[in-house]
Amino acid sequence: MRKRVAPRVSSAVRGHRRIICVTASAALLVPLLIDRSIDTGGPADQRLQDDYTAAADEYHVPRSIVMGVSYLQSRWDSHPGTPSVVGGYGPMHLVDARALQDRRTPARRSASPLPGAATAEPPSPYTAGAPYNAGNPAGRAGQPADLRRAASLLGLPAERLRSDDAANVRGGAALLAAAQRSLGKPLSADPADWWDAVSRFPGTTDSAAATTYANDVFEVIRRGARRTTDSGQRVVLAADPRVRPHSPATAGAQRAQGVECPADIGCSWLSAPYVRIDDEAYGNHDVADRPKDQRIEYIVIHDTEAPLSSMFQTIQDPEEASWHYSVRSSDGHITQHIKTKDAAWHSGNQFVNGRSIGVEHEGFLRHPDAWYTEEMYRSSARLVRFLADKYHVPMDRQHIFGHDNVPSPTDDSIPDMHDDPGPFWDWRHYFDLLGAPLRATAGPDSDVVMILPDYARNTPRFTGCSASGVPCAKHGSSAVHLHTEPSATAPLIQDPGRRPEGDDSTEDVNDLGSRVSAGQTFAVADRRGEWTAIWFQGHKGWFLNPAGNPVAVGARGRTVTPKPGLGEIPVFGRALPEEGAYPEGMDEQTESPLPYTIRAGQRYVTQSRVLGTYVDRSSFGEAPAPVVKGQEAYYEIQLDHRLAYVRASDVDVVNPPAAAGPNTAPTAAPKH
Repeated sequence: MRKRVAPRVSSAVRGHRRIICVTASAALLVPLLIDRSIDTGGPADQRLQDDYTAAADEYHVPRSIVMGVSYLQSRWDSHPGTPSVVGGYGPMHLVDARALQDRRTPARRSASPLPGAATAEPPSPYTAGAPYNAGNPAGRAGQPADLRRAASLLGLPAERLRSDDAANVRGGAALLAAAQRSLGKPLSADPADWWDAVSRFPGTTDSAAATTYANDVFEVIRRGARRTTDSGQRVVLAADPRVRPHSPATAGAQRAQGVECPADIGCSWLSAPYVRIDDEAYGNHDVADRPKDQRIEYIVIHDTEAPLSSMFQTIQDPEEASWHYSVRSSDGHITQHIKTKDAAWHSGNQFVNGRSIGVEHEGFLRHPDAWYTEEMYRSSARLVRFLADKYHVPMDRQHIFGHDNVPSPTDDSIPDMHDDPGPFWDWRHYFDLLGAPLRATAGPDSDVVMILPDYARNTPRFTGCSASGVPCAKHGSSAVHLHTEPSATAPLIQDPGRRPEGDDSTEDVNDLGSRVSAGQTFAVADRRGEWTAIWFQGHKGWFLNPAGNPVAVGARGRTVTPKPGLGEIPVFGRALPEEGAYPEGMDEQTESPLPYTIRAGQRYVTQSRVLGTYVDRSSFGEAPAPVVKGQEAYYEIQLDHRLAYVRASDVDVVNPPAAAGPNTAPTAAPKH
């Protein structure tokens, strides 16, 4: 487990912070062979589409219902042979808890856990025939779509439903038909008649969660969907505008009083302690009065790198780090730990902590198919959209970003910064769910580009998912690697901050040194044929960007460049007040430029201008510590994979050219 960085509140506890966590079992990742015994004779990449049609016809369930449920369960992906954290398999995510328990054996643990990681197996959140709780105060108590029951309905061995997509889809259709009959309803051809059966499919007893799930299914049917799955299957669900969701149901929602959550998702409360540890230290967050004393302008997306039960122990330990919300993998249930007015210790950068909300997602970045579920994505997006609306956070990738995008506050902290949620987090899909889709806002020859690969088709090589140096299984990704020259054989860009000894960047899944990610925007430095270069850490970073399968699109945005006469300017990981802003008796913070510079003629995209601030978090008390507010302005920039800050006095702002049409207007950079 990577060490989580908490604020340095005192030298007495500086060396004692730790995380209670365990690694995911490599047993979850052992692939099974797909056994397709029935060949429809159609195109190989449309077999799954035919499977939905055949299953719907066989069990007299509208095809749109089967496909809509499957989309919510897995986005039609099969994750061949890889169960989710709760033992869900295949496009219908049918849960086989017994098989999951059988596969969790000590002999199959990861061969190379990260330094300092515990090696205990995480407890199974499902046991055969028992409801799911996993230690959450609002655990879901229903029975999910059961693979073994589906196998019994089909008269097939359970193994077939785990390994054969066609059998898995048939099993899902059979369960839907059985639920409809148990409700005393006919096997109608009208999708509207199936709403109650759909709401029962995930097995939740939280009425709000069941309503939200069914409404999501019906919204997919209403809008339609199309995508290429992880196994290369092209699937299309035609839009049906006649279908309408039901009104939100909140009366039966499992939610604690005072939680700050949207009304249509289940939320609970598990408090993080604000207590004195000794005369020199306290934990594990800071009392504040946001947004009155400091604006909330960032939402940071994390993954836990531990099962949620372990993280619930961590959040209750005053000597540990903290965060505002946890999102459960299996069903997206949200637990709040800290009021949003207060500042959590979650990012490794106190400047960012003071201006942000931290959201943890149960999962391991190296094992996305087991943990990054569709229900988690959707629940998280509802929460983040709610928070962004409440606090007026711009929905772009310089304000909603990953823990792996947080700037290092000082040069010596760079190697300790985190790399979650990693290259397999689907940022493009996430922003679609936020209602702020990432898309081109300028032509292909624009001076600014947004990194925007097709997630399923973008499968860069990574290593280290199971053991150091071992190639990861081919997988869709939001990430793009950068080279020093326009050639796939050229070395990757080197990061002098992460590797001060001059070692090369690698393809390891945890190595961010040469990586950019979907939604991030950069100024174009050069183009040669199908290769594009962007300004990255003061250098040109090259990536292949063919017109037929682009990984970046044209974008409009403001950029900053050093003022005339300045050969190079420093870059910072935090925006501090000027010397005269500190009150008498308070120690001034020493600036610590990062080991990168921006040279004359280079440009970097900015979407925010901030004033330097600092909060002295060295003492414990019930009242918020005063915020030191300076007049020194900074621009936040996309320096590399992480964000950074430059002094406004060092740069000129280059505005984009006049918009060519109504869909190309830039988002104004907020001023604070």
